[in-house]
Amino acid sequence: MSPARKQPDTATYSGRFAVRLRTLREKAGLTPEEAAQAIGVSFVTLYDWEGGRKIPSLEKFPKIAEIYEIAKARYLLPNE
Repeated sequence: MSPARKQPDTATYSGRFAVRLRTLREKAGLTPEEAAQAIGVSFVTLYDWEGGRKIPSLEKFPKIAEIYEIAKARYLLPNE
């Protein structure tokens, strides 16, 4: 059994963004591996995004929006 995933710090923007990405991925019914492959990044990169350690480059936003069936890339951003 793998250890529990550390939750992102939602007091930070990157933490809120991480929660938003993970929620959208889960809503789309994708595993982290499937999402990473569809976006064209490694599993580790996606894991870092969803852990709040990194934020995707702006160039990745359109592809992420497409994969998660979001009408506009700006809707990926968390509500403040």
